[in-house]
Parts: sequence; structure tokens; C-alpha cells
Amino acid sequence: MKSITVEQLAGRSGVPLIDVRERDEFAAGHVPGAVNLPLSELGARLGELPAEAFDVICQVGGRSARAVQALEARGFDATNVEGGTGEWIAQGRPVAQ
Repeated sequence: MKSITVEQLAGRSGVPLIDVRERDEFAAGHVPGAVNLPLSELGARLGELPAEAFDVICQVGGRSARAVQALEARGFDATNVEGGTGEWIAQGRPVAQ
């Protein structure tokens, strides 16, 4: 499974970011530009995922790692963001609501 750090995520541009946290978590604050596709709905919403490579984030990295493993098995080019939104916020990076 491919992974990147929050620092690497901050330096990326043009790579879609999928946030697999639940809707209420996402609404409370997320990485700017992230698209919310909750893990609980992901299987039914695969058609909404980007065709190109994309990054996957959650709160700390566990749910996104599970999502990336499942998505890779289905042929998607997904990368896990280690540390997740919690680490993003802890580093004082901007948050959208």
C-alpha cells in the first residue's frame, strides 16, 4: 500500500483527495479541497471516485488505510495519508468547513 505523510500531502497539487470520514466529522473540519465519501458508503459510491490516481484521508490513518487496501484490490490507484486530518490540524494547516 502506498502512503504519504501530511507534509507530502501539503506539497501536492492536482491530486484529488477523498476524505472517508463520516459526514459529521467532515463537516466539523477537513483539508481544503477534499471530497467526502464516507467509508460506510464507499462500496456503493465507487463510480464517484476519480479515474486517475488519488489520495485518501481519514482522522488518523486507519480507516483510510483500510479503504486504500480495498480500493487497490478493485484496481484503483489510491494512496493513504498517514496521520490523517488530525495531524493536518495539529500542524496548524488550514481547515475548511
